Amino acid sequence: MPSLLRVEAVTVAFGGRRALDGADLVAERGQVTGLIGPNGAGKSTLFDVVCGLRKPASGRVLLDGRDVTRSGPTRRARYGLARTFQRLELFGRLTVRDNLLVAAELGPQRRRAGAIVDELLERLGLTGIADHGADTLPTGSARLVEVGRAMAAQPALLLLDEPAAGQDSQETERFAALLRSVAADGTAVVLVEHDMGLVMDVCDQLYVLDLGKIIASGPPEVIRRDETVLAAYLGDA
Repeated sequence: MPSLLRVEAVTVAFGGRRALDGADLVAERGQVTGLIGPNGAGKSTLFDVVCGLRKPASGRVLLDGRDVTRSGPTRRARYGLARTFQRLELFGRLTVRDNLLVAAELGPQRRRAGAIVDELLERLGLTGIADHGADTLPTGSARLVEVGRAMAAQPALLLLDEPAAGQDSQETERFAALLRSVAADGTAVVLVEHDMGLVMDVCDQLYVLDLGKIIASGPPEVIRRDETVLAAYLGDA
């Protein structure tokens, strides 16, 4: 069985600067794969390439063995890809429930959209605010709604761009348990996150991106001792 996501030697250039320079990444079903690195390393650009918002100058992207390098975002979503963004992208005038319902009605089980949303609200601990306007929520809760909306589409591949931003310690702890459960369901999760405690806790594999290049990859226990990563990102501590 092929890896659910395979990024091979992807290069993206902005003028004379390479935002990605031969980047590789693999994400497997049932695992949380972390993508870490300093600001400006190219993490969000790599997500843009994976979801079809940006075409690479070279390299390719495969979803479940299918080459989707030249496919647009809509087709990739139909193949089972969903994403959150670094900047919150909720439908502010809709309720929490309706934000999730929009995605569920576009998913593979649209006839069960209402039931899927109710199950997700319960799973995410959002039932009590289901009828609140999305634009009234604190950042931590809004981030969770955005993750829930992505999950409502029942994706095979879930890309999460800094989903824990704005969460307090208790919210982050609950979110870690959620990520483990999503992966346990068989979803491939790719996580961009600056909270290293969360990353080291939930990720099965890590890729470290610096100046557009993958400088290290492996399980967290290996990455946390990698001298190149310590010098470039994690620090001497």
